[in-house]
Amino acid sequence: MKPRISSRIAAIAESATLAVDGKAKALKAAGRPVIGFGAGEPDFPTPDYIVDAAAAAARVVANHRYTPTPGLPELREAIVAKTKRDSNLNITVDQVLITNGGKQAVYQAFATIINDGDEVLLPSPYWTTYPECIKLAGGTAVEVFADETQNYLVSVDQLESARTPKTKALLFCSPSNPTGSVYSPEQVKAIGEWALKNNIWIISDEIYEHLLYDGATAPSLPVVVPAIADTCIILNGVAKTYAMTGWRVGWMIGPKDVIKAATNLQSHLTSNVSNVSQRAALAAVSGDLSAVHMMGEAFNRRRKLIVDLLNEVPGFVCPTPQGAFYVYPSVKGALGKAIRGKTPTTSAELATILLDEVEVAAVPGEAFGPSGYLRFSYATSDADIVEGIGRIKALLTEG
Repeated sequence: MKPRISSRIAAIAESATLAVDGKAKALKAAGRPVIGFGAGEPDFPTPDYIVDAAAAAARVVANHRYTPTPGLPELREAIVAKTKRDSNLNITVDQVLITNGGKQAVYQAFATIINDGDEVLLPSPYWTTYPECIKLAGGTAVEVFADETQNYLVSVDQLESARTPKTKALLFCSPSNPTGSVYSPEQVKAIGEWALKNNIWIISDEIYEHLLYDGATAPSLPVVVPAIADTCIILNGVAKTYAMTGWRVGWMIGPKDVIKAATNLQSHLTSNVSNVSQRAALAAVSGDLSAVHMMGEAFNRRRKLIVDLLNEVPGFVCPTPQGAFYVYPSVKGALGKAIRGKTPTTSAELATILLDEVEVAAVPGEAFGPSGYLRFSYATSDADIVEGIGRIKALLTEG
């Protein structure tokens, strides 16, 4: 009997972050006092001026129709201007493709350049969707792990050790999901020059570009190493910067032939992105960054709060991230110890205990690479941070 599900799709794992968030929301809906640190989305509403632009767009009949697959011309032009403003990178309109959120941009980037058997170097810890998109493209993810002693940042030496004749691309993400770590300009340059020397593509995810702290910067790779522009695809979107996760607007920036090929794929996959969402994104990227800075100030305060609290939890060691809105503590010191009659040996088991015993939801390290870690999103209220981490501390200090 032939299998009902294709082998390619059957091999894809569920998004662990969405699964944790879904379970936490279901428990909340059932009346449980669950505190969720799972989802990677700002807890702020989308700024009013963006919502107003969408409401006005919904009344324009042209927005009820199909529009060009690459995106509204006005939005693509605005992304050209925004990329120059924010990254000092000069691009043209035919290097931009608007996608249904950042995830579609990730998938299409790999699908466009990866052939069966190609290897993609994947710095670990990694966002849970990357390896699945690599698989869907027919490629093989080669994990390159950097632990907390390296602040979760891989070195050129590690990348070189993992490189083989099959290496086609490197996935680069700074600021990082899940760790919040940020590569220095010197590290970015070294990685870009190494990739250029070895004819390796870089797919660079810049979705957290504006969420930076303590003076950290996140320069765009083609700005630091201009010669790599012809073998670099940049991924971005409005979701994290403008609190627009539900609006589903992302984009790809890359060489013209790559963008043309990805556009052909998208023409059969999803056609154009919702025009109302595109009009909202146009208002977002064309406006100033005052609302972004306001949210950034709140994230920075919460970042400091959650790091301090997590480092008071027995067995937890939490580096201070310089970007995004995640912390990624090592919890190895809490494993192998009895907790209300249960002895977790993995971070997945510990995460289950935290949810079952004190109703706190965090994503285990297994979703992002090796066991021994938990990811907490601090895109939530100060009160929930204090209460949630307090529950964990109380549980792990019980006699």
